[in-house]
Amino acid sequence: MAPPSTAAEEAARRRERLAERRRAAAEAKRNRAALRERRPRPYGAAVPPATAADQHRSALLVMVLTLGLLIATVAVTGALIASSMRTRPVTLAAPLQIYPVTQATPGQCPTGTRGITGQFGAGPMCYRLAQGIAIHKVADMRVQKSRMRQGGYDVAVTLRTVDRAAFADLTRATVGRDLAFVVRNRLITLPRVDMAINDGKIVVTGPPDRASANRLIRALKGR
Repeated sequence: MAPPSTAAEEAARRRERLAERRRAAAEAKRNRAALRERRPRPYGAAVPPATAADQHRSALLVMVLTLGLLIATVAVTGALIASSMRTRPVTLAAPLQIYPVTQATPGQCPTGTRGITGQFGAGPMCYRLAQGIAIHKVADMRVQKSRMRQGGYDVAVTLRTVDRAAFADLTRATVGRDLAFVVRNRLITLPRVDMAINDGKIVVTGPPDRASANRLIRALKGR
């Protein structure tokens, strides 16, 4: 039997060798793990949990940014649409006189007749007029594509609120008849009233092209 001091030393050496083996095993395990991390993953291999979470966060961020861009686009588009629908007040260079036509006869209007002579394809025509209204300013006047005639154009006029009631009364009394639009004692256009217009929105149809519609607008403005 070994002396006590020798036995204690032998036990200490065994513990030291065991600890050394454990350290070596742990180091070898770490080295194998590091080597696996450096190897390329085969296509379709499972992604480590931390990487999957990072990819999920990246995809979520891309989705949020895309949604933000979409909302911004819709907002800008909406603003452009609202801007296009805004009216532009127009002060007329000369009053636009609107009269109901009571009678039309061929030839020039005789002196003293309450009427106006218009020149059309068939020759001069005398239009006798009833009491009308005078428009000095409109809320909007523009050329637009015709909703009734393919490829045609209309002139849209929006009256101000102060003139709408008088115009509604005028059109209510002349449904099925013509209105004479007169500027500086010149007959500009002669639209027929299909129905009473209560909202002040007038659409004059007839110009065959945009150039003709633009000329009609200039004439209605007194320019």
